[in-house]
Amino acid sequence: MFGPIGMQEMLFIMAAALLIFGPRKLPELGRTLGRGMAEFRRATSDLKRSIDVELDEEKRPAPARRIDTPRRSASGSDPGSSKKPRESGAGAPSDPAV
Repeated sequence: MFGPIGMQEMLFIMAAALLIFGPRKLPELGRTLGRGMAEFRRATSDLKRSIDVELDEEKRPAPARRIDTPRRSASGSDPGSSKKPRESGAGAPSDPAV
């Protein structure tokens, strides 16, 4: 019924727990033990899930790297050439005497 523990052993364990902890403390102890086991299972499954995710990421091939080529400007100039900055500001006259 309980795996390797027989009915006599289970009764002995229950009687010993009742004598040691008392009838008032035993239900609280059972709830605490149940919550602890549930938290342990949850932590174990989270750890297993994170390990599985890491292993899956290692098995995936690395994404292909994109090789960026210089883009041509709209004017069709050479991609290696740099544009010269404007010598005068926007709307400024080209003759300083004006």
